[in-house]
Amino acid sequence: MIRLFVSDVHLDASAPDATEQFLAFLRNYAGDAEALYILGDLFEVWVGDDDPSEEKARIVSALREMTARGVACFIVHGNRDFLLGREFCDRSGCRLLQDPVIAELDGERVLVTHGDALCTDDHAYQELRSSVRTAEWQRRFLALPFEVRDRFANKARAGSKAHTERTPPKIQDVNPAAVEAAFRTARVHRMIHGHTHRPGIHDTVVDGEPAQRIVLGAWYEEGSYLVYENHRYDLRTLPRG
Repeated sequence: MIRLFVSDVHLDASAPDATEQFLAFLRNYAGDAEALYILGDLFEVWVGDDDPSEEKARIVSALREMTARGVACFIVHGNRDFLLGREFCDRSGCRLLQDPVIAELDGERVLVTHGDALCTDDHAYQELRSSVRTAEWQRRFLALPFEVRDRFANKARAGSKAHTERTPPKIQDVNPAAVEAAFRTARVHRMIHGHTHRPGIHDTVVDGEPAQRIVLGAWYEEGSYLVYENHRYDLRTLPRG
């Protein structure tokens, strides 16, 4: 059976073409799959499961329609939507997985992760990540009125954009030592992740054994997804327009 992987869809009301393309992807591609794995940043921003956005409600409803047809949907937190919670899962039918996680694909153990934890050279980001991922920070943040959280998120997005523009691309990419350590710790020879927006398939060697890192692309300008079937991995794009 076919398994599909996507990451960094970054759905947002300001980009309706991306939303329509993703909804079409759920209908026309994911509907025939055994499972869909969403490896973080499905949404450009998510400040709580009480978000009243009609646009996001459409996406949640489409996921529910897909899972109701028997397609398993697994999702991990990204750096933009790490506040996805139980209510989102109840409404969408998705299952939230701990990041990173080991997926078994026809007997092969594969490391699946959003990928931001591998970007260890970006010290400013990693410091922020370590703060906002704590249960205490999230408890206090979610206790704020939605409007306050939304304003905070808009300011954070502006800050993130400025950080990205002034930080060299190499710093924002994965650290080779962190990647090697992840392979070694998980005891796997294949890894699938997103976050860096640099799609590609990278062959390497870890402890004298061949290993492979598959990077998913973002959906800002076109769709990007990975197809797994019969021990084969095929990274594909979906042109837009």
